[in-house]
Amino acid sequence: MADKMEKFALTNPISIICDKDHRDITRDDLIKVIKEKEIERITFHYTAIDGKLRELIIPVQGRQQVELILTEGERIDGSSIFKGMIDSSSSDLYVVPVYKTAFINPFDTKSLDFICRFINKDGDFAPFAFDNILYNAKNRLEKNTGLELHALGELEFFLIGRYQNNDYPLEKQKGYHATAPYVKSGYLINEMLNYITQISGRVKYAHNEVGYIEHIESENPDIKGKTAGQVEIEFQLSPIDEAADNVVLASWIIRNVAYKHGFIATFFPKLDIGHAGSGLHFHTALYKGDTNVVSDAEGELTEDSRCLIGGMCHYAQSLTAFGNMCSASYMRLVPHQEAPTKVCWSDLNRSALIRVPLAWTKVNNLASKINPQQKELLKPSGSRQTVEIRSPDGSANTHLLLAGISLAAEWGLTNKKDSLALTKNCHVIGNVHASNRYDELSELPTSCWESAEILLQHRNLYEVDNIFPTSVISYVVKYLQNENDRNLNQLLTSLPEEEKIEESRRIMHKNFYKH
Repeated sequence: MADKMEKFALTNPISIICDKDHRDITRDDLIKVIKEKEIERITFHYTAIDGKLRELIIPVQGRQQVELILTEGERIDGSSIFKGMIDSSSSDLYVVPVYKTAFINPFDTKSLDFICRFINKDGDFAPFAFDNILYNAKNRLEKNTGLELHALGELEFFLIGRYQNNDYPLEKQKGYHATAPYVKSGYLINEMLNYITQISGRVKYAHNEVGYIEHIESENPDIKGKTAGQVEIEFQLSPIDEAADNVVLASWIIRNVAYKHGFIATFFPKLDIGHAGSGLHFHTALYKGDTNVVSDAEGELTEDSRCLIGGMCHYAQSLTAFGNMCSASYMRLVPHQEAPTKVCWSDLNRSALIRVPLAWTKVNNLASKINPQQKELLKPSGSRQTVEIRSPDGSANTHLLLAGISLAAEWGLTNKKDSLALTKNCHVIGNVHASNRYDELSELPTSCWESAEILLQHRNLYEVDNIFPTSVISYVVKYLQNENDRNLNQLLTSLPEEEKIEESRRIMHKNFYKH
């Protein structure tokens, strides 16, 4: 008999009511939740062409109606959700709930909410839907390698607003892991953490980040003169499709909590020159069944993980097309800002594109070293090693980015000779910018326009087996080209310093609500 569901403060209430893991929830379990919690609405969420959640609200009117909705989903206009990608003459789509994603809406506790998938008229996953592209890329990787890719996002963002008390101001670029009274947004972060943890069950931690702007200088009246403090919420490893949903859902929660309290949350990659940018780093790990196979018993990288690194290096330049989708992204990807500019990897090194961080591979039970009274040691539960890619930021289309990373992993693992050679050639020790190999390393793109050109050159990497339909690649290319930043760096470099700052701020602040 299964163990009874353990109840902790932030356990998902649906799992408690159903007394089972969320992955095992059925339609009957959901009807039980609707009755017990007196649910009045069912809300379907799905990720649209802009990478954000959309919703459809359905009033609960009886068991037969609920069973039908949970079984068949609903019909929507796909040409509006994927505007410019599919024609209105054949645009109907079904949105069908994923039961394991069910949650009580924290902003409307009478609503039972779901993440949905898009199904077409033939009953197949709609091939152009970004979450389905990720699902197909995930399946290709598993089929061809026998391995699963898991991921976690490091979601960085700025909270912009006015505080009643400005005592104990933070210093510029000194916000990393700062506490109250210097940080005044603790109540906001706690509320966000509670909701995200209860819904996803996969939060690792939150902390204040480096960035702090006491008074934003801008022509945008929504942010002019306000204070901006940077925060990071990091997840735990999940299967890569769940990791994407976690990031998109968390972004929705963060924006709503901020809005509720009169603040603006923005994941925009850069708010001002000389201040920290916001990244969306992803840690990845290869799994064989339930076992993380990134490192071996001695804590060394396995051949498979080196192939993963080689695959990421092979795809790195074109991945920016999905991970860095606005002009301001490339104001963050500059030397000496803990943001990558070259295709390389290293251990522990935050100036590298790909980093292999500390992961308790060679040491464990550290608390017993400083707490000698702790005699009983905890048995290690397996490797916690990850491989981190540091180029993406908050402008990323999360599902397309992780689909691209999945294909990069599959390429690396099925082209071992080439990927291992690439891993060897792209390894850097120490500060990347001080390395004598700096000029030998390939550069990341420096604009959306350049990313679009590289994606066009390498579209075959993504269109393999029609994982990325040609219409999706064409859409992304056009989207990037519309940023019209082909000669942005030359323009900014040619301007006098004061004009350069003004023009940079105009670019950084014009569309910050989009991300």
